Amino acid sequence: MDLGSIDLWGAAIYFWIIPAVLGDAIFPPMPSEMVVITGGALSAEGRANVFLVVALAALASWLGDVVVFQLFKRRLSHLLDRWKWGRKLHSGIHQAIAKAGRSSTYGTIIGARFIPGGRLATSAAAGIGEVTTRGFSLCAGLGAVLWACWLTGLGFVTGSTTGLPFWASSLIGVAVGLVVGAAVGIIVTRRRGTRSPVDEPGAEPES
Repeated sequence: MDLGSIDLWGAAIYFWIIPAVLGDAIFPPMPSEMVVITGGALSAEGRANVFLVVALAALASWLGDVVVFQLFKRRLSHLLDRWKWGRKLHSGIHQAIAKAGRSSTYGTIIGARFIPGGRLATSAAAGIGEVTTRGFSLCAGLGAVLWACWLTGLGFVTGSTTGLPFWASSLIGVAVGLVVGAAVGIIVTRRRGTRSPVDEPGAEPES
C-alpha cells in the first residue's frame, strides 16, 4: 500500500477528519490540523470537495468543544480520575488551562483554538466558569467554522501555488499554521492565570 498515493488519501480523508478533530478536543497532540490542511491540499488537486472538508472539520470541532464544556460544566471531570490514563489526561488539562490562562470570554472561546492546547483549555475553563451553554455553543460554532476555513484554505492555497505533491503542500501549510498559531498564542496568553480553576487529580476540593 502506497501511503503517498493521492487516490488513497483522496478517498480516505473524509473518514480521518472527524476522529482526528474530535480527539484533538481532549488530546491536543492529535494531528487534526495536519489532517484538515491535507484535506485542503487534496481539494486543490480535485481529489476532495473543499466544502465538505470545511463542513466536517467545523462540525467535529464544535462537537468536541461542546463535549469538553459539558464535562466540566456538569462537574464530571472527576470521572477521569478512575483510570490511570484519565488521571494523566486530567492533569494535562489542568496544565493546559494554567498555561493558557483563566479567561473564558467569548472572544477567547472563538480565538484560542488557533493556538496549541487553547481549544481544550478554553472549553474546560468556560465549563467551570459562568459561560452559558447557549453562548458557548454559538461562539464555539463560529470559532469552529473560522478554524476549519483557515486550515482548509491554507492547504488549498499551498496546494494550488506550490506545484508540489499534496503531502509536501500539507507540510508547508502546517509550518505556516504553527507560525501563525505561535504569534496568536503570544497575544492571547499575555495575561496568564496564576492558577487553573480545574481541581488537580488527587487534590482536596476547596471548601
